[in-house]
Amino acid sequence: MNRRNFLRQSLSAAAFAGFFSSAVDAAPVKSRPNIVFIFADDLGWGDLGCYGNRQIKTPNLDRLAKAGTLFTQFYVNGSVCSPSRTAIMTGHFPARHRVHGHFASHKQNQARAMPDWLDPKVPTVTRLLKKAGYVTGHFGKWHLGSGAGAPTPGDYGIDEHCTVNSSGPQLEDAGDQYFRAKSTAQIVDTTIRFIEKNRDKPFYVNVWTLVPHATLHPTDEQMKPYSRYAPAGVPYRGVKQIYYASVSDLDREIGRLIRRIDELGLADNTLVAFSSDNGPEDLDIRNAVHSGIGSTGPFRGRKRSLYEGGVRMPFIVRWPGRTPAAKVDDTSVMAGVDWLATVCSLAGVKLPADVEPDGEDMSAALLGKPKPRSRPLMWEWRFRIFGEMTNKCPMLAIRERNWKLLMNPDRSRVELYDIVKDPTEVDNVAERHPDLVRELSEELLGWQKTLPGGPVEPAAGSNAYPWPKGN
Repeated sequence: MNRRNFLRQSLSAAAFAGFFSSAVDAAPVKSRPNIVFIFADDLGWGDLGCYGNRQIKTPNLDRLAKAGTLFTQFYVNGSVCSPSRTAIMTGHFPARHRVHGHFASHKQNQARAMPDWLDPKVPTVTRLLKKAGYVTGHFGKWHLGSGAGAPTPGDYGIDEHCTVNSSGPQLEDAGDQYFRAKSTAQIVDTTIRFIEKNRDKPFYVNVWTLVPHATLHPTDEQMKPYSRYAPAGVPYRGVKQIYYASVSDLDREIGRLIRRIDELGLADNTLVAFSSDNGPEDLDIRNAVHSGIGSTGPFRGRKRSLYEGGVRMPFIVRWPGRTPAAKVDDTSVMAGVDWLATVCSLAGVKLPADVEPDGEDMSAALLGKPKPRSRPLMWEWRFRIFGEMTNKCPMLAIRERNWKLLMNPDRSRVELYDIVKDPTEVDNVAERHPDLVRELSEELLGWQKTLPGGPVEPAAGSNAYPWPKGN
């Protein structure tokens, strides 16, 4: 069964709109929607049933897709955590803020010519909505800067927050070896309390989970549904047991959050969006050697790669009565960098002149009217890439119209793909379209020259292999 039929089977449109609904105390419809943005950590495009996975159980997110619209061409603007999150919060390509990799120790940040945190003076989606009268919250992962002297999430226009990889109030860890395995439940509990308290006001809340980012250590109870994936004859957990259990627990807790939104009578005036910050981790990374099998679906590349599997993510939106139910949008090319402009448009918030987003307002697509992009998407990755050779992309990439061009700044490794016809990026047609290569490469290299300078790892952009040599 193809994914379109999968999404359209079983339930009527009316049933979709009532997904998870056992609503009580119906809330008055407000002119401005509540917004709940759920951001998973290192979840792949192909890890959900509604995106074609037939082994991992994700019934709640599958039903969310049936109740709303599933987008197949949604991108994040960084192939690792902090750059991707910077784009969501600011509407800017992350390199504009010198966020080239993940925020680490101050020494590591300095070595990468990065700041120690995102500048709190930068306009953010939370600050813009807070100024417009929204109550704002952020629960779960932050990873936009921490350590000595770091601002808290509250300095970015967030009223209530409880986070990790951050300063300010933290999620409760207490040294529990299963902290990460249980963290989604804690994040959802905190989010539900925030929503219950602010149900009579317009609210915006980021729900940014810690899973399925490694190191994964699910409980025995969480792994029970996947016992058939245990290796035979040895006392070890199977890699599928560990990863699948983690994703299923994430799905279960998201279902609990959405049910509570519906029970509070808030469904019709609440936009719920779900995505992931970048592609799945690679087995080659030490903390994922036991679990790094997240699925990129049909795509090449994983976390850190600029091929589709590293930056093309699931994106599901439910807003009953506004976002079409049981719809698959294969047309709209959207990105995390569009989030700020899109959300502000839906909330009726005019962008100040100093915001100057790199993204654009894609609210029409969320409301069921696919629209073409007017601005290209561009990426830069200055560091090496781990794992299989096929994941090791050039340093730069641009997506414009149906085309995706990858290349190094020195014009080596020029790769051009018709990404609609060839989403797997295996048929390099650069030699057949020299004029198009010239046009896109000039645009991409021109953009790259505007970015802040900094060191580049020697292996960046390379797919060299230690080929056997004779005497």
